[in-house]
Amino acid sequence: MTEREQVAALLEKMGADAKQAEVMAGQLLKRSEQIAVERGIDRLEALTKLLELVRSGRAGESPEDLGN
Repeated sequence: MTEREQVAALLEKMGADAKQAEVMAGQLLKRSEQIAVERGIDRLEALTKLLELVRSGRAGESPEDLGN
């Protein structure tokens, strides 16, 4: 299973339909690469933060720190 497929599967578990999850997975992976370069952090760390934002948004929570 590719990283994109893994992220898409996680997004499906969060409630996205399969097509939507595939698109979102691609967007999140691309953005995580951009954030990693911009902030000098590991790409996996950036992806983790983005997925946490998705999770908190899905739960209707307001993230405490959007800057990080």
